[in-house]
Amino acid sequence: MTRVPTAALFAVCVIVWSTTWYAITWQVDTAAPEVGVAARFGLAGAVVLVALALRGLPWRCGPREHARFALQGVLLYGISYVAVYHAETLLVSGLVAVGYSASPLLGGLGSHWLFGTPLTRRFVAGGLLGLAGVALIFWPEFGHAAAAAGTAAGVAWTTAAVLLSAGGALAASRNRSHGLPLWPTLGWGMVYGALSALLCAALLGRSFALPAAPSWWLALGYLAIVGSVLTFACYLTIVDRLGAGASGTIGVMTPLLALVVSLLLEGYRPQWISLAGALLAAWGNVWMLRPAAPLRAAAAAAE
Repeated sequence: MTRVPTAALFAVCVIVWSTTWYAITWQVDTAAPEVGVAARFGLAGAVVLVALALRGLPWRCGPREHARFALQGVLLYGISYVAVYHAETLLVSGLVAVGYSASPLLGGLGSHWLFGTPLTRRFVAGGLLGLAGVALIFWPEFGHAAAAAGTAAGVAWTTAAVLLSAGGALAASRNRSHGLPLWPTLGWGMVYGALSALLCAALLGRSFALPAAPSWWLALGYLAIVGSVLTFACYLTIVDRLGAGASGTIGVMTPLLALVVSLLLEGYRPQWISLAGALLAAWGNVWMLRPAAPLRAAAAAAE
């Protein structure tokens, strides 16, 4: 991954993750969300660890490393995705993806509070514009009285997912700053995420029977291998290079493409206020994450 250009890593994350939101809908209709998450990340983690073992690369780690793996895995791959899957039982996948437009702001604030990463007023203002855009997108959904309760629950699940995954991204950034290797961290983190989802399933009394529907298994393969192993390897490499805040730029394009997928495949028909909200959310994120004006001016003067 160290030899892959950052732009290519971004492209993989945006293109794949904009479609995984829809692929999740193939799973939540036929099995409990917790079971789908456990199967997805259990398979993904096993693939990574077995590949490391077969290639003779180090994959065994000590208790301290496993504690860090577990923190990252439970937040980034486990309970955050349980919340995502529950949200998608109530909302179209594109709307859940749009909720992740708040990720850059949360990642930047968390990185500032925990690691002392510089934070500008424009970054905060752009993040708030992004949140306003998200609010506009969801606003018409609350206007449908019959679906208002389900929409509110879907928004609550989405909010929980965004908060938990932001914490997971910060844990991942901290792990890389401590020199933990990418692939063992990814593999073990996904295993711990799967175990946390299984624990949630057990506590909630979910059935562990796997469905026979071919669509569920096709979605599982795509989500585990392409949507988890490949994309999270790309994403964590970006986090390593740019930090948790700047890596949130992935959240600018992914929700917009996910909305297009929902338009084409889920019959989602947004109102104009929702479209305006999507553009506002994207503009706010672009504004908050571009280089500061003084730096650009200084660079121009140097030329």
